Amino acid sequence: MSRFSGALQLTDLDDFITPSQECIKPVKIETKKSKTGSKITIQDDGSYMQATSSGLQKLEKVEITLADCLACSGCITSAEGVLITQQSQEELLKVMNENNLAKLNNHLEAIKCIVFTVAQQPIISLAKRYSLSPEDSFEHIAGYFKKLGADIVLDTKIADDLALIESRNEFIERYNTNNRTLPMMASACPGFVCYAEKTHGNFILPYIASTRSPQQIMGVLVKKYLARMLGVSGDRIYHVTVMPCYDKKLEASREDFFSDVENCRDVDCVITSIEIEQMLDSSDIQMLQIVEKAPIDWPWPTPRPPVFMWSHESSGSGGYSEYIFKYAARKLFNIVVDHVEFQNLRNNDLREAVLEQNGEVVLRFAIANGFRNIQNMVQKLKRGKCTYHYIEIMACPSGCLNGGAQIRPIHGETQRELTVELETMYRHLPQSNPENETVETVYTTFLDNSGDNNKRKEFLHTNYHPIEKLNTALNIKW
Repeated sequence: MSRFSGALQLTDLDDFITPSQECIKPVKIETKKSKTGSKITIQDDGSYMQATSSGLQKLEKVEITLADCLACSGCITSAEGVLITQQSQEELLKVMNENNLAKLNNHLEAIKCIVFTVAQQPIISLAKRYSLSPEDSFEHIAGYFKKLGADIVLDTKIADDLALIESRNEFIERYNTNNRTLPMMASACPGFVCYAEKTHGNFILPYIASTRSPQQIMGVLVKKYLARMLGVSGDRIYHVTVMPCYDKKLEASREDFFSDVENCRDVDCVITSIEIEQMLDSSDIQMLQIVEKAPIDWPWPTPRPPVFMWSHESSGSGGYSEYIFKYAARKLFNIVVDHVEFQNLRNNDLREAVLEQNGEVVLRFAIANGFRNIQNMVQKLKRGKCTYHYIEIMACPSGCLNGGAQIRPIHGETQRELTVELETMYRHLPQSNPENETVETVYTTFLDNSGDNNKRKEFLHTNYHPIEKLNTALNIKW
């Protein structure tokens, strides 16, 4: 009997693995037996009314929440097809309008502090869309949010830096203890994390870094650190993040990021680059330039930085592989690496860098973007053929700059051409240095860097949960 070749690879896979047909949220519907059936009419406001013997009865709409989506094993990135009730621009505008009304009427008990945290990639996307420089685009967006009623507009650098530093420390710990959970895989991509939980479960989850993503670290900083500085409780802050990815909505909805003590989520609402464009269009703002600028807020107890846009040399997804590689080379082997040279392998979205000492490879890192490369990596891992120590892994081809919620081409160029232009804009930004005074201050004043790691573990790390696939006919693969 012939056997399949051990060299068989997954090479022609669709990166869009979202079969909506498998969305199987069961709903209990209470019905009454009727010999004549029921007559249902649609009202002018879109509601459904059922005629009964006692008159008209309004029918409830079935809603699938993000929590339902996370608990379902049918798909991995179905946020676009899910009825989102708390993670939408409509909900955001509703909350902001209610807050503005409470301020106007001086209803102090109803007023919340509305904080926006804006990631780098959406600013790059909006800058390209409206023909602005990234720094100018950020200030115009800050002005737009302030006009809507935002109290504070922040960048993500402090959370990005904390995520990098915690990730490098976690890698060094795993390497030094000969931990069998190498390679360590980046945890910043919620699409990959969701895929891992639902598809490979306990096999792959130990390999994923426990460090929170920058979005969720920022959630802790805003709801706990910033709240303490403002003298309010976390539930009195409404925290909005602007992200390049729909799956960040799923991430913010995880029960792991809900505080029972303060009865609130670390991130209340996530909106995306595309949704910002839609909000501007609905306000008849065709040119972002016409919106008055506002400065980016800096509430942290350190000097205000000169700029709020930055880059990493190796990737537009946070520079995890590059930064950890440099740090590990210096920490483990006393080798100073000024520039990490990543070589393309099978495609542009699969790259690797190696460090040699005395003719022996001592570090092998990879950047793997897109599900084609992700699944090949998983197959290598399952066959015991994976030689990497660390993998920066992102669900979107080309990484976060080409996130699924970034603004699409409007000038006739292809998506790939647009991504190249975004990468070029990104490369011209100042280089980021994660080891800075702000991070040191946060460790000292908030994370209690006195040798007790309990606070760091609680605020900067998380857990993952395997989700068993439901054994239904809809899940059969032919």
